[in-house]
Amino acid sequence: MKIALLSYSTKPRGGVVHTLALAEALAAAGEDVTVWTLGRGGDAGFFRAVDPAVRLRIVPFPDGPADEGVGQRILRSIDTLRDAFAPAPYDIVHAQDCISANAVGHCVRTVHHLDHFTTPELAACHERAIVEPYAHICVSRSVAGELARGWGLSPAVIPNGVAYERFATTDPAARAAWRNRLGRYVLTVGGIEPRKGSLDLLEAYAVLRTAHPDVRLVIAGGETLFDYRDYRARWEARAAELGVEPVVLGQVLEEELPALVAAADAFAFPSVKEGFGLAPMEALAAGVPLVVRDLPVLREVFDGAVRFARDARDLATGLDTALVSDAAQQRARGRRLAARHTWQTAAARHLDFYRTLG
Repeated sequence: MKIALLSYSTKPRGGVVHTLALAEALAAAGEDVTVWTLGRGGDAGFFRAVDPAVRLRIVPFPDGPADEGVGQRILRSIDTLRDAFAPAPYDIVHAQDCISANAVGHCVRTVHHLDHFTTPELAACHERAIVEPYAHICVSRSVAGELARGWGLSPAVIPNGVAYERFATTDPAARAAWRNRLGRYVLTVGGIEPRKGSLDLLEAYAVLRTAHPDVRLVIAGGETLFDYRDYRARWEARAAELGVEPVVLGQVLEEELPALVAAADAFAFPSVKEGFGLAPMEALAAGVPLVVRDLPVLREVFDGAVRFARDARDLATGLDTALVSDAAQQRARGRRLAARHTWQTAAARHLDFYRTLG
């Protein structure tokens, strides 16, 4: 089967991580897989090496004018990918986000999570990417339910895999290097943005420091198409008011990320909108205690293996418990959950679904 998987970026966002891991698992199963994406800012490759069994087609996407808004950049992204992509050679064209779905039109679409945009171009892109594809996949029952209620669709549900061994068996020296650099720390991955609940995490950290003044808050990641400068400015102003100084690492090299995760004393995931939660699942694989936002989707994916928090104070309480309690059983439960989510299983289920499309 010739399969095209389409994404919108080469950067390490959740949907891109998903696309590459799925592509490699499909290729390992003997399928002919090509990943198409946009090479933003001069990128000629992805954020990590990709199995050579997967073909890569990276479409150049130069930076636009300085005054280009988000809506204009989205429309230019769609047009650029549409002009480059030819669907004829493929049995399956599978888009992983609204930009690539708009670019190709008739496709299978994975809806990782649903957003609510106020920018007109983004809102239209989001809607078309739900109604125009002829088949849909979701990574959780919760998101599939949203599609059923909002659009009358019946998506297949195929959960994410996780690179379990990569996070469960990290190099002790690499973990020690992070500990020497950062000391004790609570980690979150995903950057500083509204969807990630960054302001709530800041408030929780200020409370947590009263009992754990030696624990730092470390924030990794944050590559995004969107302009969150105003939110980041509010976050920085609030940090100054609270008298806290989180460590903002930005994008971490792919080979350094597992040890950074594994060396953490706890992992915080206060996101307000998710489809699965790949980064926290990686933390469970690393044996790190996890506190997540109390959302239906995260209850579905993580129930029994993590602590849940409704607000900033709950988050502080959960992190305090994670830092002081004997979490051996909780860690073991989390590892078992993460180990059940394999990309091989996800790929096999995708192939079963593709075959039903005829």
